[in-house]
Amino acid sequence: MDQKVTIQEDRWMRAGEVAWGDGLLDPAVVELRAEIDRLRRGLSDRAVIDQALGMMMALVPCPHEQAGDLLMDVARRCGLSRREVAVALVATSGGSPFPEHLDHALRGALRRLHRAEGKS
Repeated sequence: MDQKVTIQEDRWMRAGEVAWGDGLLDPAVVELRAEIDRLRRGLSDRAVIDQALGMMMALVPCPHEQAGDLLMDVARRCGLSRREVAVALVATSGGSPFPEHLDHALRGALRRLHRAEGKS
């Protein structure tokens, strides 16, 4: 009798499945499935980060590299991943408010960027 349990990780909005029972899989198949899951997560992470970078490039305006630096600066100062900051930024396009601590960090990053540009 095969059994399956779904595990939900709310912090990353991801789910994983654990299966056990009569149908034992070849270790190579298990490894390949794990690799597929990692690649899918990576693609979904990349998509939301790219959306956030596009928003930054349009709103600031700035080139892609500076948008990436701004996103990383905010993430580092808030102790979050780039993906978490990107999700919050992209959610604003759907009407969600941008969290205050992220807004404060983004304003600081923009001030530092403008000061650096002024020195150039």
